[in-house]
Amino acid sequence: MIKIYSEELFSKLPDAILFDTDNTLYPYEPAHIEAQKAVKDKVVNTFSIKPAEFDIAFKEARHQIKTRLKDTASSHSRLLYMQRMLEIMGLGSQVLLALDFEQTYWRTFLSNAVLFDEVKDLLDDLRLLGVPTAIVTDLTAQIQFRKIVYFGLDHYFDYIVTSEEAGFDKPHEAPFKIALEKMQPKGDCIWMIGDNPVNDICGGKEKINAITIQKIHDGVEIGTGKNAPDAIFTEYRDLRNLVARLGNTI
Repeated sequence: MIKIYSEELFSKLPDAILFDTDNTLYPYEPAHIEAQKAVKDKVVNTFSIKPAEFDIAFKEARHQIKTRLKDTASSHSRLLYMQRMLEIMGLGSQVLLALDFEQTYWRTFLSNAVLFDEVKDLLDDLRLLGVPTAIVTDLTAQIQFRKIVYFGLDHYFDYIVTSEEAGFDKPHEAPFKIALEKMQPKGDCIWMIGDNPVNDICGGKEKINAITIQKIHDGVEIGTGKNAPDAIFTEYRDLRNLVARLGNTI
């Protein structure tokens, strides 16, 4: 299903498209749940603690790191979460264990992450139509690059901008503007496709005047007010149909 709220904005193909990654190209929550469980099981077994002790220490570690680092890529660092969690548990930094737990998280995460249907088909369509594409994503470059390679998307996008490179998470203007500087689109008709109504939709609209399209699925609420998208879709095949229709008007 695709629902367009502003028909006049969709009269032609865009000059460029920016994509969010997490929870836009694949569902984030199922992979995260399995990864967090794998870490929890490992920590509980390693230290013979109760699961609730892990939950309390990890929650506090995450809160402290996010409070300290705010809207930066490193505020999402599982390695920093693990390090601080071990410190909160009274074990010191334990760098080897912190690295091991972080690797457990991401290894499990990737093995449970699955692209939404027809993502690659859409990207193939766009390439054939000559529409440049870029990823604009939060988090550190290394793990986001790993995700892109794991999904086999490394040859599908023209550019990628992480919040580590930009210095700020979305909705700050830096990630969006760096992407456009790299892409050098021929016109100013830019689409921003993402799931988050604040970071992707409001950010794209306010920072680069993008036409915004929100990916809707379980756990995602449609943005309202200033966070309202110009269109929403649930399946990538519907977005492909829109692109095909606009491509036929060339």
